[in-house]
Amino acid sequence: MGAVDVYRITDQLDDATLDVLITRLEARGKHPRFEIMMREYLDAMAIDSARYILDLGCGTGVVARTISRRPPFAGRVMGVDLSPHLVAAASRLAREEGSSERVAFRTGDSHTLALRDREFDAVVAHTLFSHLEDPRSVLTEIVRVLEPGGKVGIFDGDYASMTFASDDPAAGKATDEMIINAIVTNPRVMRQMPQLLQEAGLQLTAAFSYVVADIGRADFWDGSVKSLIRLLPKAGAMTESQAEAWAAAMLARSEQGTFFGASNYYGFVAIKP
Repeated sequence: MGAVDVYRITDQLDDATLDVLITRLEARGKHPRFEIMMREYLDAMAIDSARYILDLGCGTGVVARTISRRPPFAGRVMGVDLSPHLVAAASRLAREEGSSERVAFRTGDSHTLALRDREFDAVVAHTLFSHLEDPRSVLTEIVRVLEPGGKVGIFDGDYASMTFASDDPAAGKATDEMIINAIVTNPRVMRQMPQLLQEAGLQLTAAFSYVVADIGRADFWDGSVKSLIRLLPKAGAMTESQAEAWAAAMLARSEQGTFFGASNYYGFVAIKP
């Protein structure tokens, strides 16, 4: 059964599926592990001194809103996402948090940005590149809209490493692959990123590596497992009954203290000479 990355086609999904994505993106973005990883690369970018930041593939605006809440930050953030539904959610959440004066969101394609050359002094792409079919063209756009001396922060999962425990290792490996194909277009892109950055004319200045693993009970991965009940059938990776059975088995493992779920994540910071 072929599958398509649902996060890559958010402009084509129904509102009910997008609401599942919104719940997942917000929960993941507010998880303590994600907050730590986000803060490390933002600090390495010296993001508080940036005047105008572009948040590419902004989703619900988690990163844009996080930056706006940092006490020293006095600039502005523009978030761009492919999905009008996600842009509307990001705008609503910013209003509710009282950050609308510093953040704004618009619909757009990261491959062909309707933005001026050298308009930004910082660009953030948080969990975007794993969903891109053509990462080089997006890096070209980033370089175009970034002023000289501007910084880029790219954070994403190395989803080729994502795995969940199974009673049958061979079947578990096959299921891992089905899940990866359902939620990721380019699961190894972060392994290529140092070379891609260099090819784009950017200089790597910092890198961060992480393993996010739940062992025994599901914590970080709990929301992911629950979201996959809807997302796996929508992607064409499993039938509804198969997705429900898989999620039930994972949640049962968590209750029994035998859960295992893990993935590597990486953050890169680069500068435009």
